[in-house]
Amino acid sequence: MAAPLVTIAMPVRNAGRTLAASLRSVLAQTFTDWEFLVIDDGSTDAGTTLVGDIHDVRVRLFRHAESLGLAARLNQAISVARGRFFARMDADDIAYPQRIEAQVKFMLENPGCDLVGCGAVVFDDAGRLRGRFPRRLTHEEIRAHPWRGFFLPHPTWLGKTDWFARHRYLNRYKKTQDQDLLLRTFDCSSFASVDRILLGYRQDRRTVSKSLVGRIYFSRSIAREAWRRRDFAGGLRGLAGQGAKGLADAIAIPLGFDRLLRRREDGPTAAEAAEWAAVWTACTKDGVERA
Repeated sequence: MAAPLVTIAMPVRNAGRTLAASLRSVLAQTFTDWEFLVIDDGSTDAGTTLVGDIHDVRVRLFRHAESLGLAARLNQAISVARGRFFARMDADDIAYPQRIEAQVKFMLENPGCDLVGCGAVVFDDAGRLRGRFPRRLTHEEIRAHPWRGFFLPHPTWLGKTDWFARHRYLNRYKKTQDQDLLLRTFDCSSFASVDRILLGYRQDRRTVSKSLVGRIYFSRSIAREAWRRRDFAGGLRGLAGQGAKGLADAIAIPLGFDRLLRRREDGPTAAEAAEWAAVWTACTKDGVERA
């Protein structure tokens, strides 16, 4: 079988409730020259049995009894990927039908780009829109404040497979794997984003512990990179910012005000909301998420 142009990788752990909709969104892509790697990271539910019901030679399931985490499973997918481009997909998100097509088109038209994202709306378990992620389109905009973080949502990524192979995720990182990778590579890479909403991002309930763990991991990245780059002033500003945000989360989340702290733009337009409604309906056509 000839190598596909795109490898789509989806690590899965106990996602039986949401996996069907995510799978449908990949199978419904208008771009069809892909392979789809579903990697079961030690699930204890039966969610990945859905993959066995898909009769499509482009879909490959890797089962593992042990859970190694997202970073390790993405590195595994990178190692076996046959595509020229490597795309991320989470087991609880939903891709718009034109997502891969639009991002591949961008990469082919911009050969100097290493990694491209796209716009994303935020939705809850009932499919209701809760906002949309801020969008930055150019490398300069995305990397404008590296010590604060990068506006390039991880589940929207599609990039050159050889770029991912050169710049691996750190297996020891259980959170903020994406921000760590961007911080390590922003000065030797080119990032961009398609100016279009092409992904629905499921937002789960935040907790203080989840927030603080993420802040701690990214603070480690900041400290390491500040030392490596000898940018101590920038590193100190970044660490101070993470500390301030962690304190704000610790106060706001228990009080139910955490949504006010999330980095969101204004709500979607009427046209964007209508497009999302059509995508959601198509991916949950049996009325429930679990197939």
